[in-house]
Amino acid sequence: MNKILVPVDFSELSEYALQVAATLAKRHNAEIVVLHMIGLSEAEFFKDELQEYAEASYYMGLAKKRFDIFLNRPWLKDIKISKTVQNYKIFSEIDKVAKENGVNLIVMGSQGTGRRDTIFLGSNTEKVVRTSDIPVLVLKKRIKDFRLQKMVLGFDFETKSLQAYHKVLSFCALVQANLHLVYVNLPGMKYMSSHQMKSKVDTFFGLAYLGRNDSPPKPTYTCDYSVEKGIYNHAYEIGADAITVITNGRSGLAHILKGCIGQDIANRADLPVVTFKV
Repeated sequence: MNKILVPVDFSELSEYALQVAATLAKRHNAEIVVLHMIGLSEAEFFKDELQEYAEASYYMGLAKKRFDIFLNRPWLKDIKISKTVQNYKIFSEIDKVAKENGVNLIVMGSQGTGRRDTIFLGSNTEKVVRTSDIPVLVLKKRIKDFRLQKMVLGFDFETKSLQAYHKVLSFCALVQANLHLVYVNLPGMKYMSSHQMKSKVDTFFGLAYLGRNDSPPKPTYTCDYSVEKGIYNHAYEIGADAITVITNGRSGLAHILKGCIGQDIANRADLPVVTFKV
């Protein structure tokens, strides 16, 4: 991993994200790019060019001064940090900054609160997740010694999900994380026997690992009353560091899972979530 992008608004949530980014940066000898979006409107820039340029310059300078205070943290010592202030109001611009800087991961805090068995992303974070081609790590609380060694992915093992699966595999290799796959079997019409599940997984792996030198992870088969609960129960049982979510980039979060859980915002969790857009 070379670079980590942290969008900040100088809030406590931003501090959580920055501290986790610092832990990952030290572990992978990576640089942190800190982005603040001041969100000035076009009218503020162009209504009176001379006056508004001075005003815009003032806000830019003020944000840079706030960086000096915000980045004065002992846990940032010896980490290379680049600061950028942009006049952005559209959250898709964060993906543009990430690509221009060669970023491998975006780290953000979220205001989501709530239960163990669902995922929630605050509206701003959800907009970044929806538009970013770069993986996004979403946090809900401070984690002092964050590790990304165990990642759980609830997966449907459909052949149409091959591209998404390879994207997750590449990221796991980059951060040296172990991927734990879970197939959640639901009661009712879509219930599958053990033989049916194993046959489906074997078919998928036969295609996914064709021509590769590595071997697939051993998936876990579990039964539960919802896919969300099945994933979370498994994640907590194995002490996972994060849950992996694949998004479709159109309507917000949409897990590529048996039964498809997708909604614009799929609600609340306290475990970190790593999202991938396909």
